[in-house]
Amino acid sequence: MEFNHVSVLLHEAVDELQVKPSGIYVDGTLGGGGHSYEICKRLDSEGRLIGIDQDAEALEAAKRRLGEFKDQITLVKSNYERTGEVLKEQGIEKVDGIILDLGVSSYQLDNAERGFSYREDAPLDMRMDREQTMSAKEIVNGYSQEELFRVIREYGEERYAGSIARNICRQREKKVIETTFELVDIIRTSMPAKAKNGKGHPAKRTFQAIRMECNRELDVLREALENMVDLLNDGGRLAIITFHSLEDRLVKTSFRRYENPCVCPPDFPICVCGRKSKGKVITRKPRIPSAEETEKNTRAKSAKLRVFEKRDG
Repeated sequence: MEFNHVSVLLHEAVDELQVKPSGIYVDGTLGGGGHSYEICKRLDSEGRLIGIDQDAEALEAAKRRLGEFKDQITLVKSNYERTGEVLKEQGIEKVDGIILDLGVSSYQLDNAERGFSYREDAPLDMRMDREQTMSAKEIVNGYSQEELFRVIREYGEERYAGSIARNICRQREKKVIETTFELVDIIRTSMPAKAKNGKGHPAKRTFQAIRMECNRELDVLREALENMVDLLNDGGRLAIITFHSLEDRLVKTSFRRYENPCVCPPDFPICVCGRKSKGKVITRKPRIPSAEETEKNTRAKSAKLRVFEKRDG
């Protein structure tokens, strides 16, 4: 299957990076290379792009797509939480911009064997990095009822998380849950008719939650954010596209804290905590896709772009 992914907020995100022709940029979620291609088009012969992705198939696809820029790009199989280490290995201390697109690629969703989709029957997997040991199967069959409830409720914001977690545990006592459709059937039986027949697929939220847990998506984002700001040159920008309310909230509050880190009581006449601003929030309100984009690509509907600019002085 060909790696195909439509980059969301493509021009908006790259425009916000304010690409310098001779600058150094990082695409921490390379995917099929859509955002990277647009960045590379704006670089001169001195410019450089470091592309990072934990999915080997994504890296291969990006290598082909970015072939015309091969002298300016370095592609690395890793997780963006290791961006600092990746740059150090390349002899780079600071960069002029970093972009993250936290959405699951269309290829990963549409390729049934990857186990991300609730619309295709396949082994439960959902690993973005297929070399990691924990998959969705281990979560579904190994987590306690309480842990499953927490994951499905917190990451999926699923109203029927309790019933779904309970029925997963009951079913796996009879046999190991091995496929996506086995899990979909359990989810369906855990919901009242009005929920099963409502808008959207009944398994969507639970699959999202298990995928986020499997790939540590919120933990990785939380750990990576501040380090990424510190990797920027003065005036460099960090652009992040999220597709989940918890991710967006984390980015929003983190950016605000980097801009105004003071923890002094509001009635103090001057700041005495000594915490200094790292820069400024560029997007007071998130940029969202146009109606035209969401019409062409329904997966873009929940996308939000937030941008932070590093300031040293």
